[in-house]
Order: sequence, then C-alpha cells, then structure tokens
Amino acid sequence: MNIQSDLLERFDSYLMENTPKIEGFHPYFQKALDEILKAGGKRFRPILLLSVVDACSPLLLRNSLPVALGLEMLHTYSLIHDDLPSMDDANLRRGHPTLHVTYDEVTAILAGDALNTDAFYVIANAPLSSEIRIELVKILAQNGGSGGMVIGQAIDCEFEDKILKQDELEFLHLNKTAKLIAASLLMGAVICELDENSKNAIYSFGLKLGLLFQIQDDIIDATMSSKEAGKPTGNDEHKNSFVNLLGLKGAQEYKQNALKALHVELNKLDKNLAVRLDTIVKGYFNG
Repeated sequence: MNIQSDLLERFDSYLMENTPKIEGFHPYFQKALDEILKAGGKRFRPILLLSVVDACSPLLLRNSLPVALGLEMLHTYSLIHDDLPSMDDANLRRGHPTLHVTYDEVTAILAGDALNTDAFYVIANAPLSSEIRIELVKILAQNGGSGGMVIGQAIDCEFEDKILKQDELEFLHLNKTAKLIAASLLMGAVICELDENSKNAIYSFGLKLGLLFQIQDDIIDATMSSKEAGKPTGNDEHKNSFVNLLGLKGAQEYKQNALKALHVELNKLDKNLAVRLDTIVKGYFNG
C-alpha cells in the first residue's frame, strides 16, 4: 500500500467513526447526513492536508484527523448546495443520487447548513493548541466564505450563458475551487508550524494546483460519461468552463501549461514535501 492510499484509508476510517450524531426524532436527517459524508469521493482536500503533516510532522498526524474531517465536511456542504435545483440541479454526486433527489430540497439545504457549521466545531475541538486552532478556523472561513468559494459560486451562477474573459474565468475558479484546495495545504503547514515563507510558498502552490484541478474537471465534463465520472457530465454548456472558452484542445493545452507552472512552484517547497505532493499530482493528473 502506498502512502497516499494509507492516508486515505486512515482518514476514511476516522470519518466513518466520527460523523456528526444528530439528536431528535426526525425520520431521516441522520441518514441523509451519513449518506452524503460516507458516499466516498476523492477526499482530495483532506489528503492534501494530511500529506503535508505526514511529510513535515508525522507525529501530529493523529491530532490532524479532526481538522481533515472538518475540511471535508465544509467541502461536502458546498457540493450539496452546488447540486440544488436553484444552482446546478444535479441528480448525481459521488455515484449516488443527490440528497434533494433521494429526500427533498429542505433536507438537502439543512444537511449542507449542518456540515458547514459543524465543520468549525470539529476543528475548534481538535487536540491542538488554541493558537493553531484559531488560525485553522480563520483560514477555512476566509477561503471557504465570501473571500473565496462563496463569491466564486456567486459569480459562476450569475454569469451562466454569459461569456467571461479569460482573466475573469480564472478569477472565478481561483475563488470557487482553488482557494479551498490551497487552504487545505496551508492548514497542514499551520499544524506543522512551518515558517511564513514556507506557508506562503505552499499556498501559492495550492492556488495553481486548484486551478489545474478545475481545468481537469472541465475536461472530464466534456470527455467522460456520468457513470465514469460519478456525477452528471455534459452539463457545462451554460457554464463558464475552460473548455467552453478555449475549446477542448485549447483547454488541454492550458492544462499542460498549468502543469509546468505548478512544477515551478513545487520546486520552491521543502524537498521531502515536494516529493510527496508531486506523487499526488502525478496520480491525479497523469503526470
């Protein structure tokens, strides 16, 4: 088993044992919450966080698991809301029917709300120093809120069927997707108490990684079936995607240039950490 698979197995085991427990007599809210969290997915963001910790301060790995869980909870909330009828109106996520399809829209909205708020509760109670926990909460709130993912989603929804310029498209996806990925890496660096230069370098790397992640997602939407992707594909014709703006060939060329830029940033990181992250990049983006 490679290190990445080992981290994924360890994280998934922790998640299965530590999903939020709901008190009350709602007939299926607990089931809905468990279903979306346990449905799988790439776990890309928590694995990035844990990979930084494992590379730089492996003795802190166990204490980092609640933080990785909180990060995945916030990401999952964003997927639930992204799939709502008022947004993408998607019927499939992680190979399973979306919550508003299986249950109802109210349940989906409230499950997302619960995961959004509970994420910060989990991180605030992680077995780390109070200073580190406060910094982690600040990073996740800044990158996942109006200064990042939320404004990106707002722009994405507002400008459907309206063509953006390339710099506007990049701004959209840096906020909607890249900042939370960059935050995942930065949160790992904060746990390890890396110096400011190292934290700045890893965040910069994360922004480029996140943009590349989005380009890859746009290409998947244009080239794979829903069954292969585990979510609806071929639905980006109304969206501001890299494929729609540049064409498939142009988006693939953009991806290759983004990979080169990513490796420039990778070389600025600690060698042990760079090797670990390079393995993740190659595994996900096929080199």
